Amino acid sequence: MANDDRRKLLDNALAQIEREYGKGSIMRFGEFNAAQGVETISSGSISLDLALGIGGFPKGRIIEIFGPESSGKTTLALHIMAEAQKAGGVAAMIDAEHAMDPKYAKAIGVNLDELLISQPDTGEQALDICETLEARLMSQAMRKLTAAISKSRTCVVFINQIREKIGVMFGSPETTPGGRALKFYCSVRVDVRRISSIKEGADNTGNRVRARVVKNKLAPPFREAEFDLMFGHGISYEGDLVDLGVEHKVVEKSGAWFSYNGERMGQGRENAKLFLRDHPEVAREIHDRIVAIVNPPEPARDAPAELSAAAAEEPAENGKGRAKAKS
Repeated sequence: MANDDRRKLLDNALAQIEREYGKGSIMRFGEFNAAQGVETISSGSISLDLALGIGGFPKGRIIEIFGPESSGKTTLALHIMAEAQKAGGVAAMIDAEHAMDPKYAKAIGVNLDELLISQPDTGEQALDICETLEARLMSQAMRKLTAAISKSRTCVVFINQIREKIGVMFGSPETTPGGRALKFYCSVRVDVRRISSIKEGADNTGNRVRARVVKNKLAPPFREAEFDLMFGHGISYEGDLVDLGVEHKVVEKSGAWFSYNGERMGQGRENAKLFLRDHPEVAREIHDRIVAIVNPPEPARDAPAELSAAAAEEPAENGKGRAKAKS
């Protein structure tokens, strides 16, 4: 009886909290976990999706992409928006720098007709806000944002630059503006760096980019991914397939030739990329095989103890029947 009374009191308390703060404001973790799941949005790069450990950027969380100028931060964010739209979601961009290039966004795959964009004019007074006040405001804003983001299953991506701290004698002087609040509230932080140029003859056609997951609350951090970022086109999906295919022995490389299932894809990496662009069904097959190798399906769980005990007793009871079947 005491347990029943305690449960009734608890249920009444939960009902009162839900009446005051809305349905779902408090629930048992079993219900919460079943409803939650980890939904993701692809980054547009297979190698980065795999490095993130959950197949993309998580919904309902805050993400930070940071790095030096011209490293590919905005391109990566545009790819995330394009992938969200492809999955039936809504994408919005707050462009504080007024640097949005609609032609480039369209080339990457962003549906401009459905994209929501805001280009706020902060005014000269923003220059007078000191670093400490900005950090405090950011901390207050993060506390309010986090709850709304989690409930609405929205993936919020902050693009941040790198600055250098003055007077640092040891360690890296690099830091990101916004104080510690953004670092604290982020579930995933990705450091994006340009590592080399991609050339076609004497012309630069793109950059080779390295993305390092420096913080990850949903999978092991410090994984890295490298991919091609082609000027005017964005992340090269086919380049990712070629690199990962060779790494996981799905695609064979002999000298300068690339082949798949005995069929030659082309001489040189660029020709192999062109082959995959012209044969999307082959690209999809390679993609599925890579994902199956990197993220194999989970093995079946062991049967509960009572089932195992019942199975152990079964031969004793049905011994005669089994002996007949064998004979």
